[in-house]
Amino acid sequence: MKIVGLACGVAAAAMVGGVAMSASAADEVNWNFSTWGKPRAFTAGMEALRDYVAEKTGGNFKIKIHYGGAISPPKENLDGIKIGSHEAANFCTSYHPGKNPAGTVLDLPFLPVAELTVQAKVHEDFYGHPEWKKEMKRWNAIPIFSGILPQYEFMGVGDAPKDASDFEGMRVRALGGIGDAMRKLNAVPTTMPAPETYTALERGIVQAISFPYSYTFGAYKLNEVGKWFTEGMALGAVNCPIIMNVDAYNALSDEHRALFNADLKWNSYNALIAAYKKADEKWIPIYHKQMQVVKFSKEQHDELKKIGAEPVWNEWVAKWADKIPSQELLDFVLERAAVHNKSA
Repeated sequence: MKIVGLACGVAAAAMVGGVAMSASAADEVNWNFSTWGKPRAFTAGMEALRDYVAEKTGGNFKIKIHYGGAISPPKENLDGIKIGSHEAANFCTSYHPGKNPAGTVLDLPFLPVAELTVQAKVHEDFYGHPEWKKEMKRWNAIPIFSGILPQYEFMGVGDAPKDASDFEGMRVRALGGIGDAMRKLNAVPTTMPAPETYTALERGIVQAISFPYSYTFGAYKLNEVGKWFTEGMALGAVNCPIIMNVDAYNALSDEHRALFNADLKWNSYNALIAAYKKADEKWIPIYHKQMQVVKFSKEQHDELKKIGAEPVWNEWVAKWADKIPSQELLDFVLERAAVHNKSA
């Protein structure tokens, strides 16, 4: 029996002559994974996933990563998982908060998860929360691991801001809670998928782009048009899970399902952390040579937090309180962050 994605229609077992025939570890499995953009530091985790399952099965479990939104636009990856048009994908909750409000708690600005290992542990705890599981079940999805991200900074054109007040009136690309924090500074935030940012900055649709620092600016070539960038704003990050289709997972053999364990997760997390470090070594010196750096001191960062952390958190709780246990979710994330920061 050969299992090739969902198209073959093999469920957890097939009926042959009235006898249930379970999927076997000897079966060939081919999955399609949908993502956007080119290979970069952020894709190191999904590439580690691909390599891990192939290695553990002697090449019998193959995951083909389709870059560049080739099989689904970024904002539709979750929909594709629901209907089974691809077996695995990544998505960002901030791209469509109405589809996944519970997950947007991890999009809130200035959460105490700047250290990437801590972020991974907090996200893992959250992915085990019943509310998130319920939300993912509605999309026929199972989280595999989190696409953890470095802290967000800005890169822009025009006059460089001297401090936070200079963002007033500035059109910026800022997702989720980070956008809400920038609104507190009287900036004008907008949401757009990463592949659209180069054109938006080049054409002046926005004056600045917030991205995980440092790899993303180089990956999307924003340094080719940017005139300045920030260091020390450390605005937070967003929630971008790697997920799989429930039916595709259930169709696997017991041996193949057992691959989706803590070893697989931390193999991917370690690959991501290493890739971000390598990217920093490459890109940060380039940015410093090409552009003006706007450094935010610890005092300036703390002032940003006063304006954009708890006030935005509280607004998020109030906004979603009638749909999800928003206060409980925020308290859970903060409690887990305190635990993991203490042991870091």
